[in-house]
Amino acid sequence: MNRLQKYGIIFKIGDLNVLLPLSIRCTMDQIYPSVLLEEAVQAFSGLPGIGRKTALRLVLHLLRQNKEDVEHFGNTLIRLKNEIAYCKTCHNISDSEECLICSNPRRDTSTICVVENVREVMAIEQTRQYSGLYHVLGGLISPMDGIGPSDLEINSLVERLAQNRVEEVILALSATAEGDATSFYIFRKISTYPLRITVIARGISVGDELEYADEITLGRSILNRIPFKTS
Repeated sequence: MNRLQKYGIIFKIGDLNVLLPLSIRCTMDQIYPSVLLEEAVQAFSGLPGIGRKTALRLVLHLLRQNKEDVEHFGNTLIRLKNEIAYCKTCHNISDSEECLICSNPRRDTSTICVVENVREVMAIEQTRQYSGLYHVLGGLISPMDGIGPSDLEINSLVERLAQNRVEEVILALSATAEGDATSFYIFRKISTYPLRITVIARGISVGDELEYADEITLGRSILNRIPFKTS
């Protein structure tokens, strides 16, 4: 190795060798004057929808804030990861063993709405058109991604139906191939129970994710739900 290469990266421009010191890191099209800054940008850019430029803006924004505010921000994330709980009944995010929805005596316990994840619970609640309970699967069946029925909370749904008096199960899953496959699998698992199995009306376009539907469309889809059909 060239002796100079121990101290940085050598670029050749014409007859000149230019040394870029290791203290200045170059990543793709961005040069970082600090290793700590680069690591922070790398961490933020790992979030969904956050590119490196946006991550840099966020990091620089934090650097301009008071130390107390940044520490509060960091501690909030740590508490979120360490202390968040999942409802033992429906698997929704909660601060205790049972979420606020399952513990609410005013909710209709005879109806269970099956959703992919917590975002769908929040989206449906925002419509104020549904007063039943939920069951969060934690994903959809997707063989391409290595996700099978055993990776989801399907067996716990079957157990809820066996232990409780439920009159209707609403399959409120996205109108995608994965969503339809999951709905069909669940239908096969619970079709022997004496209850109605319905799906939300197709106000949600085929191929659309449920969480991105507007409140009015989603609310009408819940109200106008139809019996599940296998064909």
